[in-house]
Amino acid sequence: MDYYGPMVLFHSLRTAACATAIAVAACPAWAQSSGGSDAPAAKASEPVVESNPALDAELFYEILLGEVSARTGDPGAGYAFMLEAARRSGDGQLYQRAADIALQARSGDYALAAAKAWKEAQPDSREANRYVLQILIALNRIGETPALLRQELAQSPPRTKAATLAALPQMYGRASDKALAAKVVETALVDELAHPATGPVAWVSLGRLRLAAGEKAGALDAARRAQTLDDASEPAAQLALELLEDGTPEAEPLVTQALARQPVPELRMAYARVLLGLQRYPEASRQLAAATKEKPDLLEAWLVLATLQLQDNRLPEAESALQRFMELAAAAPNEEVRQRAQTQGYLLHAQIAEKKQDYAGAENWLKRIANAEEVLGAQLRRASLLARQGKVAQARALLRSLPGTSADDRRMKLQAEVQLLRDLRLYQEAYEVQAELVALAPGDTELIYDQAMLAEKAGRPDAMEQLLRQVIAQKPDHYHAYNALGYALAERGVRLSEARQLILKALEFAPADPFITDSLGWVEFRMGNAAEARRHLEAAYKARPDVEIAAHLGEVLWSQGNKEAALRIWKEGQRVNPDNETLKETLTRLGAKP
Repeated sequence: MDYYGPMVLFHSLRTAACATAIAVAACPAWAQSSGGSDAPAAKASEPVVESNPALDAELFYEILLGEVSARTGDPGAGYAFMLEAARRSGDGQLYQRAADIALQARSGDYALAAAKAWKEAQPDSREANRYVLQILIALNRIGETPALLRQELAQSPPRTKAATLAALPQMYGRASDKALAAKVVETALVDELAHPATGPVAWVSLGRLRLAAGEKAGALDAARRAQTLDDASEPAAQLALELLEDGTPEAEPLVTQALARQPVPELRMAYARVLLGLQRYPEASRQLAAATKEKPDLLEAWLVLATLQLQDNRLPEAESALQRFMELAAAAPNEEVRQRAQTQGYLLHAQIAEKKQDYAGAENWLKRIANAEEVLGAQLRRASLLARQGKVAQARALLRSLPGTSADDRRMKLQAEVQLLRDLRLYQEAYEVQAELVALAPGDTELIYDQAMLAEKAGRPDAMEQLLRQVIAQKPDHYHAYNALGYALAERGVRLSEARQLILKALEFAPADPFITDSLGWVEFRMGNAAEARRHLEAAYKARPDVEIAAHLGEVLWSQGNKEAALRIWKEGQRVNPDNETLKETLTRLGAKP
């Protein structure tokens, strides 16, 4: 029997193992290597040990040792054995396994070394190229990826190329330098951007990357170019919606044009959601009505439409839309969806009954709610019903008696009580309950800010100022606090120069905020600068047609003698919210009737 061959093999394996151990010992920071990453996804794959006549005994044992080492807590040795086996055999699976071992150990630099060795051995391998590309992105080495991305696109089959292009914003989404990511992708996509078949999706992906980098003008240009190549491009319209929501009104025509050419109910529903967020309720209602005609079984559209109609006090229409919603909800195949939708319907039915002052009917709707997760919502509506019947003490007691004794439970119950009192315009009582909330979390600047707003409503300007200055001291970049204090001083007509400086400070932190721009316009008006005030207020109203901005802009126009324009603006504001206190006070004070 020949003992010599096996002993040589055993000795060589021991030598390799020792060499690997020495190498790993020299690099104790293996698992803390600078390239901790999870992309591409590290695979907990089966060992790369399979029947292959090409594998000689020594190579087989090298792979086996690599797998055993990796699975018994020594990824450094496992990686070294596997990478050596890959280099000796030229097998792509072994290179991939070496990279996966490194990724599982969160050692991105070692994974990159294995992937690069793989790509060098097999330069035309799409999988090797993709591994190098994804690891470089995960390591934030974005500038090294253009050539790799071009190869990935060139090797993508025509049937999947659009999906590959659409995935680019997500692929580069974790890059720290968003502007560089957008430039790199634009460089790599030069051919795809110009091609009629791939251009629309390529421009949309580039637009999303530009938007992520804060380049709104570039993102808008990309959306326009995509729609030029495909005038019914839904992705281009979706990008335009994101821009509109992010304060770029110039993007809206792209949405309306896409809907005019090819009505898509889901896109229309998304458009309605954005309009709701912009408080453009009448327009949102029209889009929802159109969506329900285009797709009569669009569940969410009926619920939101009914809610808006209730808000507009169009109760018969709201009940009709809600009835259709309940019919669709009852037919929903998913039990969880069905229960949640029915609960939402019961709550809205209760609100409609409450609006009609049918408190018994509202209570009956609330009694139908059986979903334990929604019982809290039902109890809150019950408290509202009691309060509207003049039983404020009972309503507050109901909220305080809700189950739950933890700090979070107590906070939730106090917040519900504050909201109830705010809705009833019992601002002093709300201010006092908010003080209890602040006592639970003295470091929570948002709670202190809310208390300051209630102090103003309760007629306690000194307390409001003290609380807002406390917020600013704890969080110097809290621009809402600067704005609120500046606006409050302007509203009272005192310390106007200081008010202006506070608002300008807020604008340093949020230069595009239309509500802060509104405050600046209002303080300019109080200082006697009507022309400057109008300029700021028109810009704010264009960006966000809010009812309070409408009240201020209308008053400036009225003071300039442009009463027709003022009445038109106020009428638009009334359509948004006819019960707004600022608008009602303005109209009463000026004797105006839009």
